Amino acid sequence: MTSPQPSQVPCHVAIIMDGNNRWARAQGYSGVRGHRAGVESVRAVIRRAAQRGVRTLTLFAFSSENWKRPAGEVNALMELFLMALKREVKKLHDNDIRLTIIGEREAFSRTIQQHIQRAESLTRHNRGLHLIVAANYGGRWDIADAARRLAQRVEAGELKAADIDEQRLEGEIGENGAPPVDLCIRTSGEQRLSNFLLWQLAYSELYFSPLLWPDFGAEAFDEALDDFLSRQRRFGMTQEQIEAQGA
Repeated sequence: MTSPQPSQVPCHVAIIMDGNNRWARAQGYSGVRGHRAGVESVRAVIRRAAQRGVRTLTLFAFSSENWKRPAGEVNALMELFLMALKREVKKLHDNDIRLTIIGEREAFSRTIQQHIQRAESLTRHNRGLHLIVAANYGGRWDIADAARRLAQRVEAGELKAADIDEQRLEGEIGENGAPPVDLCIRTSGEQRLSNFLLWQLAYSELYFSPLLWPDFGAEAFDEALDDFLSRQRRFGMTQEQIEAQGA
């Protein structure tokens, strides 16, 4: 693994979209209004990521812990998710964007599951930006689910326990096939990962924005990328080793 050249944008950006409720309260609106406003930021960031040449963009839309929120808000979020699957997917397809949903989708209604399948099928062969949406997702669940599937293969005699290593486990993780996350952005000033992509963020650069998600647009995304490009990634190596690679 080598350090990217200064002119390179991150290949894979992940975003924890935080602050919709706080934005709504500050405006005197309901929390649902905040989530709807956040959709505009999603559109803006997807467009900018594609323009800047980011190859993979992962958005944390709904965590496995979000089911604990008030029932009215959860129902509104499900309606918003379904509406997005109905209205936004054709736009993604027309722009050559591939959509993948990761997470425990069995908890969603049959209608939502069907629209997820249709969306993934429609965009599967697109070659532009790969948009990954984490919905009913948790990093611990992701790792445990991968371990469970490997254990089932061991029980079936298809695999030996001694054959399980980092590479094989990574092949079972939810974002199988996606490159490692280079940059993880979190909005709203919070500075924690909140059980997001725990495996994939092992060597990610972290960027925390004070902006609430509905206020985070293309310019803020550019600022995050520019900050990333100003950093030197060592991946465990020394400064001297990094300099020798660039010589």
